[in-house]
Amino acid sequence: MDAYRTIRALSEGTYSEKRSKFLAFAMPVRSVDEVKLLVAEYQKKYYDARHVCYAYMLGAERLDFRANDNGEPSGTAGKPILGQINSNELTDILIIVVRYFGGVKLGTSGLIVAYRMAAAEAIAAAEIIEKTVDEDITFHFEYPFMNDVMRIVKEENPEIVSQSYDNDCSMTLRIRKDSMPRLKARLEKVSSLYIQ
Repeated sequence: MDAYRTIRALSEGTYSEKRSKFLAFAMPVRSVDEVKLLVAEYQKKYYDARHVCYAYMLGAERLDFRANDNGEPSGTAGKPILGQINSNELTDILIIVVRYFGGVKLGTSGLIVAYRMAAAEAIAAAEIIEKTVDEDITFHFEYPFMNDVMRIVKEENPEIVSQSYDNDCSMTLRIRKDSMPRLKARLEKVSSLYIQ
């Protein structure tokens, strides 16, 4: 797995049920710290709401996730939000759903549907993008072998992260994970080149 799906930018959705209003916000995130900051920010911004529930998924392997019901009955808010993240196979995403209580209780099944629909609306409004899992390689070589190295760079087409040319040259390249073994094998054949 060297590619994953996420969203490009913040998107919003709304859902209403029996006068309760659900505001959903889907946003790209990279770390648990970022999730905590955003959740705190939304709790502060929507301090007058009854519940600020959320779920997130992080990492290309999709192993780092959490769902939070924020006072709703267990499993009625965070889990349905996480379910939408899973069914769309997204990661590096946080979805926050803010509930304004409308005076009519929805019951557990009603809550599950409402949180799921609100999260689905936010995802539907988002631009879903595919990102690749990339790896970096840093290596050093002698200047006379510059043409050999540049030929490989031109043919394999990695991103050049950094480079310096002197008597001894160094370069850092970034390439999609599944292309790394081939790039590495080709570079190892260049005389004088050593990989850091």
